[in-house]
Amino acid sequence: MRRQLHRLAVSGLAAAVLGLVSAGSVQAQEETYEFSIQTAVPNSSIYFGLVQDFADRLERMSGGRLQARVLPDGAEVQAFEILDAVSDGIVEAGFAWPHYWSGQHSSYVLFSNVPASTGMDQDTLMSWYYEGEGHELYTELTEEIMGYNTVPFLVQPMGPDPLGWFSQPFESMEQFRQLKYRAPPGIAGRTYNEMGVPAVAMPGGEIVPSAERGTIDAAEWIGPADDRALGLSNIWDYYYLQGLHQQTDVGEIQFNKDFWESLPDDLQAIVETAVLASTAKTQNVNLRENSIAVQQYQEEGIEVRDTPQEYYRAFIEAQNTIIQDYLEADEFFARVYQSQADFAEMVYPYHSRNMTLWNNLIQEAAEARGE
Repeated sequence: MRRQLHRLAVSGLAAAVLGLVSAGSVQAQEETYEFSIQTAVPNSSIYFGLVQDFADRLERMSGGRLQARVLPDGAEVQAFEILDAVSDGIVEAGFAWPHYWSGQHSSYVLFSNVPASTGMDQDTLMSWYYEGEGHELYTELTEEIMGYNTVPFLVQPMGPDPLGWFSQPFESMEQFRQLKYRAPPGIAGRTYNEMGVPAVAMPGGEIVPSAERGTIDAAEWIGPADDRALGLSNIWDYYYLQGLHQQTDVGEIQFNKDFWESLPDDLQAIVETAVLASTAKTQNVNLRENSIAVQQYQEEGIEVRDTPQEYYRAFIEAQNTIIQDYLEADEFFARVYQSQADFAEMVYPYHSRNMTLWNNLIQEAAEARGE
């Protein structure tokens, strides 16, 4: 009888413990996580819309347990303050571009605007990041080298950025060298200077006023769709789509690490899956929206022109010279750069032939249509 009572007591205790565990699991599954994503773009940007799509996808996939509020540039903090704000927990997540932080460490640019001298295009960069050493190296930079309390994800492959808008057409590098050109700072700007192009850096808000005053003769910005909002198409009539200064341009979402670790495993998996979905969504939206913008420019009388062939060799040669300073200055930069160059070399025999296939397909189909 005593043994029977003991067994009943043990069984009852086990049931009670199981009930508590089950209740705890249900409570964790039902808990709602509300958070903010501070972006570095205005709500008029197509890239703000893509972050909003990411947030909406999280809510649907999680059954409402993840609820993100997407904030335009400056709502909580300014664009270049986002990384610190996420790390400090002022906001739970932030969207910007890794190269925004290159003033703190030169290697950040390698995770967004990869130097063309590596041989990487955007598809290669994304493959390297998610299937090669990229994610591991970025985590090392973020946590070990910089000491940030964040978890990064590359989420918006939005390049390549066009060479830009010009006040007059040019047919050669000699003519390009006569034009004062707004270019990104850092490696890209130094590369243009090495090429003999009088490149200057300035914030986006100063580009149009400088163009109107004639202070600059040409400028690059983001891409056909976003360039319309800036207003350069109202000033200059010549648009060159092919540029190498930002042949890759990838946005990121950084999560505060404490917030990230507070999420149950299933919600972390949902975020990771939504990141990959947003990557594909960005590529799809970019192709459509930028193609529509180019078509509209042409209908308005804008001349969309091809960049002269000699530009490419001149750019790569100049960048090979400039990049040596960065390779010698920082061991981690050199390690990431070499990893990217090795990956680009590995995929070249396969990837380059596919690129040739697709280019020939597009060209031949266009000719068959009589275009």
